[in-house]
Amino acid sequence: MTERKIETVGAAYGVGAYVMWGAFPAFFGLLGPAGPGGILAHRIVWTLALMFVVLAVSGRIGSLRGLGVRTWLLVSAASTAIAVNWGTYVYGVTSGRVIEAALGYFINPLVSVLLGVVIFRERLVPVQIVALALAATAVLVITVDYGHPPYIALTLAASFALYGLCKKVMPLDPRTSLTAEGIVAAPIAVGYLVFLAFTGAGTFFGNGSGHSLLLMAAGPVTALPLLLFGAAAQRVPLRTLGMLQYLTPALQMVWGIAVLHEDMPPSRWVGFALIWMALLIFSTDLLVRTRRERRTVDSTPAPVQ
Repeated sequence: MTERKIETVGAAYGVGAYVMWGAFPAFFGLLGPAGPGGILAHRIVWTLALMFVVLAVSGRIGSLRGLGVRTWLLVSAASTAIAVNWGTYVYGVTSGRVIEAALGYFINPLVSVLLGVVIFRERLVPVQIVALALAATAVLVITVDYGHPPYIALTLAASFALYGLCKKVMPLDPRTSLTAEGIVAAPIAVGYLVFLAFTGAGTFFGNGSGHSLLLMAAGPVTALPLLLFGAAAQRVPLRTLGMLQYLTPALQMVWGIAVLHEDMPPSRWVGFALIWMALLIFSTDLLVRTRRERRTVDSTPAPVQ
């Protein structure tokens, strides 16, 4: 395959991943009877079951052996961050706050930039400072609109940014790391499901086979976009993935407004507009700097052999 065809295939994988994530409100809304905690527990358990199958089929079960203490600590941190993210998202969907959840994923790239400054001492250029200032103003405007900070959005943005930070320094391929994260979270998830069953609050066996199949489907629905994303990341430049990532919150926001008819008063539109301005500034700056660096590399003379 030519390089261009590889990038085209990779972009298709990326679009598939982000569109699937964008459709999550439609899917997780169907699981409402299980409650946020039950949905999260099933999501962890069935995702782990699927990933064991994936590792077995690909002959990579052995990759889980011999992981060091530092790696397991990173896996545990990533597992905690993604569990908080999944649980918060499910709560947002089942409580009719899809638009606020979408806001979290609009904010996420800017939170990641902020983490880079705090953790890796990365330096901000003036344009990035302007983007972060606009994002902070947007959060303030939306806080005034809601009467309280947008807790769901901020939790989603922070937890996914922390998850990305863990993945950045984790020495594991995506399939192995996702399986290991499930291994860490599974005992708590299984214990919670057993508790629900004994107290009569479980819904897996009491709401019909359709509900049971939907809960089991939470595994592939969770894992498939992650695997597509991993395949895309290997084939397309990060700037392409960076542009595609806004598909997810945009689709979620459309669902919240057009299907769920959630409130969007003018003041909330102002807050979202400020976020979009911040993202436009940030993304434009990223594209300009990436092209400038590429031109610099292309114009550098090759060393004399």
